[in-house]
Amino acid sequence: MKNSEKPNQTNTTQPKSVKSNAKIDIVEPSSDAATELKDLFIDSIKDIYWAENALVGALPKMAGNASSPALSSAILEHLAVTKLQVSRLEQVFDLLGEKAEGKKCEAMAGLLKEGDSILLETVPGPVRDAGIIAASQKIEHYEIATYGTLVAFAKTLGENDAAKLLTQTLAEEKEADCVLNDVALNTVNPVAAE
Repeated sequence: MKNSEKPNQTNTTQPKSVKSNAKIDIVEPSSDAATELKDLFIDSIKDIYWAENALVGALPKMAGNASSPALSSAILEHLAVTKLQVSRLEQVFDLLGEKAEGKKCEAMAGLLKEGDSILLETVPGPVRDAGIIAASQKIEHYEIATYGTLVAFAKTLGENDAAKLLTQTLAEEKEADCVLNDVALNTVNPVAAE
């Protein structure tokens, strides 16, 4: 057996260095850019406040285009929860001594646009329902990531009352994702696959 064929022997050759001509673009901050974590936290609260308000407008359309009663019901139930979440964010603004105002959330705007595209690209029925669930879960996952980050920021900043409110919303977003998953696996997807 040759040395290179011995079992359990690791390759000790070093990888060749790769030269890159790629230039890294350093982004200059805008004049109102966050300079402290609290600034970023408040800006992020404004972002998700816009997003939740946009969802209050979009969820009825999604529910109305769902053919599955279970899906429509799940979306309408989450609409009621989303309205409470908007109110809870207003409480967070109060705790922070800030005016409740939104800042356009480009991520949510894109996710809602994608949801509209799914409606255009599917015929009413189980396949459209599967698409609505897919779009809704993308939204929930975005919200879960956002609220998880906001809770961490609030705790770091010692904003414990805000952290409690945001944790409540985080739990509701996780629950909404579970409900959508249940409707997909037990109701919509099997019918859509037929």
